[in-house]
Amino acid sequence: MTEVALDRIARPILLVEDDQGLCSLMTDYFVQHGFSVESAHDGRRGLARALEGNFDLIVLDVMLPVLDGFEVLRQIRKRLGTPVIMLTARTARTDRIAGLDAGADDYLPKPFAPEELLARMRAVLRRAGRSEPEPREVEAGSVRLNPQTRQVWASGEPVDLTSLEFDVLELLVRAAGRTVSRDELAAAIYQRMPTPYERSLDVHISHLRKKLERGGQTPIRTIRGAGYQFAPVES
Repeated sequence: MTEVALDRIARPILLVEDDQGLCSLMTDYFVQHGFSVESAHDGRRGLARALEGNFDLIVLDVMLPVLDGFEVLRQIRKRLGTPVIMLTARTARTDRIAGLDAGADDYLPKPFAPEELLARMRAVLRRAGRSEPEPREVEAGSVRLNPQTRQVWASGEPVDLTSLEFDVLELLVRAAGRTVSRDELAAAIYQRMPTPYERSLDVHISHLRKKLERGGQTPIRTIRGAGYQFAPVES
């Protein structure tokens, strides 16, 4: 199997969060998805590292010791244009507006799914023009796709997909061998979490399976209770 991934080169991000357990969990998760993570646990240290470092993205908690997140963001914005995503347990609309007015690129309330934060990070990086150049083609097993032309081939034969089917397939192919949760798919494709009774993802997956099936085999597996996995079928 040959897989070309967007995030072979680790993207440096700064995580400013006083909950060290949460920091550790997020660091482990984001390292697996192509990021290098540096952490700071209070507003003063977070501001100092933001101004000293060369980060592609800053994930900033609102409720921090020493300096709160709003003040850290205001100071960052005086000097840097680095994208910032704010995290907070405070869900009042006024707090969200205050964060966005202070210059946040996105604002995510706690608790959150790591898959949703990852999708928002990637979206913010794309908007900021900091994403890695798209590879010409992505290949896993007998499936090959071109992100620029949005063409797909299975065992060398062209496959006609809808726009959403292509988006779902591209995410699965890039994660070949790893289980992708429904939350991660929905956050990346729809920019939101799925509702409990939503079946649209299942419909897209079903159509993809039929279109990619060769010799009675399809590369997309359902991992019960976990999500979906692209398990390449060699031609």
